Amino acid sequence: MIGSIADILADHRSGKKRPADTVARARALIAAHDDSAVFTALVDEAGIAAQLKKLEGADPQQMPLYGVPFAVKDNIDVAGLPTTCACPDYAYPATRDAAAVARLRRAGAILIGKTNLDQFATGLNGTRSPYGTPRNAVRGDLVPGGSSSGSAVAVAAGLVPLALGTDTAGSGRVPAGLNNIVGLKPSLGLVSTRGVVPACRSLDCVSVFALTVEDALLATSVMAGPDADDPYSRALALGALAGFPPSPRIAVPRAQDRLSFGDRQADAAFHRATERMASLGARLVELDMTPFFETARLLYEGPWVAERYAAVGSFLESRPDAFHPVVRSIIEQGRGFSAVDAFRGQYRLAELKAQAHAALAGIDALMVPTMPTVYTVEQMLAEPVRCNSHLGVYTNFVNLLDMCGLAVPAEIRPDGAPAGVTLLAPAGRDAHLASLGAAFHRATGLTLGATGAALPPARATAPAPAPGHIEIALFGAHLSGLPLNGDLLEAGGVFVRASRTSADYRLFLLPEGRVRRPGLLRGTPGSGAAIACEIWALPQEAFGRLVAGIPAPLGIATVLLEDGSQVKGFAMEACAAPLARDITAFGGWREFLADEAARRSADMPAGA
Repeated sequence: MIGSIADILADHRSGKKRPADTVARARALIAAHDDSAVFTALVDEAGIAAQLKKLEGADPQQMPLYGVPFAVKDNIDVAGLPTTCACPDYAYPATRDAAAVARLRRAGAILIGKTNLDQFATGLNGTRSPYGTPRNAVRGDLVPGGSSSGSAVAVAAGLVPLALGTDTAGSGRVPAGLNNIVGLKPSLGLVSTRGVVPACRSLDCVSVFALTVEDALLATSVMAGPDADDPYSRALALGALAGFPPSPRIAVPRAQDRLSFGDRQADAAFHRATERMASLGARLVELDMTPFFETARLLYEGPWVAERYAAVGSFLESRPDAFHPVVRSIIEQGRGFSAVDAFRGQYRLAELKAQAHAALAGIDALMVPTMPTVYTVEQMLAEPVRCNSHLGVYTNFVNLLDMCGLAVPAEIRPDGAPAGVTLLAPAGRDAHLASLGAAFHRATGLTLGATGAALPPARATAPAPAPGHIEIALFGAHLSGLPLNGDLLEAGGVFVRASRTSADYRLFLLPEGRVRRPGLLRGTPGSGAAIACEIWALPQEAFGRLVAGIPAPLGIATVLLEDGSQVKGFAMEACAAPLARDITAFGGWREFLADEAARRSADMPAGA
């Protein structure tokens, strides 16, 4: 295998390997790979040499992806290579890199080639291409997933550590789940789609395939940022990878919404995944999936099909025989929708968004199976529409509801098929999902893709605030999993670490208000105790809004932590202390709440 991005960067920055060596290794692995359906085009020697030459004299420490090989789905433009969308008659020579590709190259990454896909990015299975069906890297008889089939297989097989896909309806998550790798679907607009052939332009998203969550987030951070030439681009704070919050609230589908279409091994795998998430400290909350499932049906049964027709309809009318029959039948449905249908669809979507937003209030993430079941290539070819639609039940609603998503491996089932979960949250929480997903992935003990290589241990690095973020110490109702934590999540807050104050503080239970809350008061050195807290990072604007809304007697002060560092945090005015109960002895708000709960339980009559 070629190795993970982190391993490659370590080798290049230490001088152990040169980028030319790594790229040569990747090209040799691709040449030796016995599946010709993975790539549609490869960069020639002159193109590779030109990219390597641009690295000469560069500082490896200043280039986030110095010498890292990567591949690109063949509906994304790469200067000098044709863009085919898996339709040879549609192909055109790209004269300019897509925005995402250009940003990866500027960061030092080396493009290796373009990968296969379901034609015109229409499908979740990987069998709808004239270039053949890439072989599933984990279990060869299964579909590889689509539409980003080649990108997922290339990463899972260890041919490249990074590949771009696109994800409109699940094309960046389903192939990841079916190949035991990570698939990160960023928030809409976080990564520019300029230079991507549209499927549904208002919903399209460039996605990332990698072997680890850390690698996927790094690549996303390089590509993220507004693009003045992309009207769907928007400024969103990405945040940075952090630890697993102490008590996140993770929603899971209620029992009647756990669809597997009779696949008992899939049911059991998701049950084990929920147990693993709970073992990490998460509080699981069952969620009614009705508004999510109804939203999903809008994508292919509602007027959004017309958006696919808007993208390639003129070519379809002139060259219908160039289309895969199933792809053509799907896109042709777009002719049947009117402007009235489109507006009605928008109205219903707005209603469903409101319902979904309310259901997710105070939730860190919604965890669902990445795919409800698995299908063999033979099964998919026998019933291409039904089987494909089943694969999308947990993915089709995500972009319509403006959510970000992260698919991570969960296990290899007893029958050898991979099982994965996807973490979902409203747009802007990409890094928060990554923090949850990285811990979950590491807890699985799985190997990387189909390479057999062990998942590397978490790298011990000092946490640093994300660019444009301000760190704040929390002591009460804003703590992870508690009533006001949802306000932080909505504002784009990211958990950084758990900590404690110096022994100079006292904690008080304030009089009852909208929510129960404590107050922190600093005294003379050593006059109090170390109080447990959580450090979160908030975008600057959100920090300002939070401070403006703090009710008396609370405010923001500089808090001294036990390691000697300082951070802004919630504190109370000294005049409030005489009216409050001193709860310093508990050492923190969670500990106080736990003691209260234990006392209530002890006072409860037997059998109550």
